[in-house]
Amino acid sequence: MTRTTLDLTGLKCPLPALKTRKALKPLQPGDQLEVYCTDPLSVIDIPNLIRETGDKVEITERNDARIVFLIEKTNGSIANANDALRS
Repeated sequence: MTRTTLDLTGLKCPLPALKTRKALKPLQPGDQLEVYCTDPLSVIDIPNLIRETGDKVEITERNDARIVFLIEKTNGSIANANDALRS
């Protein structure tokens, strides 16, 4: 398991979500991506992105200065995520 840090501070919507999606692609299941954002809309956009990809996300820090997401790559897929939403 590896942890990669992605500093997206200063970027505005939609760039944090787009760059997060790109950074997730090469990761293996169990790897973690720690994402630093300052865009307030990222608290909506990144969790929605992760619901689509089927991975796991939690907000580990949220204050006036930044938002930190910890994303774990899973074996999930969009189909699996859709099935989970229907349950």
